[in-house]
Amino acid sequence: MRSYAIGDIHGHLDLLQAAHARIAADKAASGDTDAPIIHIGDLVDRGPDCRAVIDYLAKGVAAGENWVVLKGNHDRMFTDFLNDPAYHDPGLKVDYSYLHPKIGGRTTLASYGVANAGDRPVAPVHAEAVAAVPQAHRDFLQSRPTYFERGEVMFVHAGVRPGIAIEDQAEDDLLWIRVDFLDYRGEFPWLLVHGHTALPAATHYGNRVNIDSSAAYGGPLTAVVVEGRDVFVLTDEGRVPLTPTPDAPIR
Repeated sequence: MRSYAIGDIHGHLDLLQAAHARIAADKAASGDTDAPIIHIGDLVDRGPDCRAVIDYLAKGVAAGENWVVLKGNHDRMFTDFLNDPAYHDPGLKVDYSYLHPKIGGRTTLASYGVANAGDRPVAPVHAEAVAAVPQAHRDFLQSRPTYFERGEVMFVHAGVRPGIAIEDQAEDDLLWIRVDFLDYRGEFPWLLVHGHTALPAATHYGNRVNIDSSAAYGGPLTAVVVEGRDVFVLTDEGRVPLTPTPDAPIR
């Protein structure tokens, strides 16, 4: 069983379209036109084209593309800010807000035409954002699933809490978890493919595969193909096997 997955996008439409092109080439080479493409979440924040990324993916899903778009913590923070500018996501540090420069929400709002969001009072920024962001974009982000299972593989944004059935996992963990997940060396019921924790390159830990290769910070956007439990990174030259390295650094 074949599945494709794309790591954390963070507002980089050019990288997303290039990843789709690499997947299209692999599909043509394999003759498999039916395999889904799972987007691991974090569509927005930090990159320049957040609005265009949401629009591109929402239109593709509406047109019947076999795409799965998971919810990431940044996607939730964006919609929560629109719903209530005073809301504080439980995964955020207590002294951070959605408009903190390290979060990247300012660039998301800028992509909708809301300028200088971090340098003005929150109330007018919020009012402009609510007026600028189409309801269809808010609905799309809020309705994203938090996990997707296919064959021997489970796809989530951040990870899971070991020992808990997937249907009983807390959304906060699926979108935010690091402690208790990244250090876990035991087996999961599936090969777990995730993002959220930025690395220099996609890394296979044996029980899980992290495909967040730091597109948010100037790195590449990784696309992989998973066949059974075999994982290959897709490059412009074709497939490169991603070999399990259980002792690789976790951060």
